[in-house]
Amino acid sequence: QVQLVESGGGLVQAGDSLRLSCAASGRTFSTYAMGWFRQAPGKERELIAGVTMGGGSTYYADSVKGRFTISRNNAKNTVYLQMNSLKPEDTAVYYCASDRLPVPLNKIRGDDWGQGTQVTVSS
Repeated sequence: QVQLVESGGGLVQAGDSLRLSCAASGRTFSTYAMGWFRQAPGKERELIAGVTMGGGSTYYADSVKGRFTISRNNAKNTVYLQMNSLKPEDTAVYYCASDRLPVPLNKIRGDDWGQGTQVTVSS
């Protein structure tokens, strides 16, 4: 099992930037890919970005493409989500998740999950 802890959320204004971090511990060697999900009030959880821990391939949902960047630091077992040009509609709880088996990055399921971090973007 992999333990995931997110950090970096907060309250910002539209147009600002934030960087989220997800620190992994435990059986991190078994991780194939990691993803960032978000869930806004009254909406379903959605996958917005994913990265493979080996080759560094990435995936972005259309809603964040060009504004968000996912990256990883394997030495630190940490994945980041750099969020630029934030919009009020980006307001949500952001979760990171890890998958152990190879999957298409747009199909990350989440074998293990973090507790989430709140991002609030005011207009």
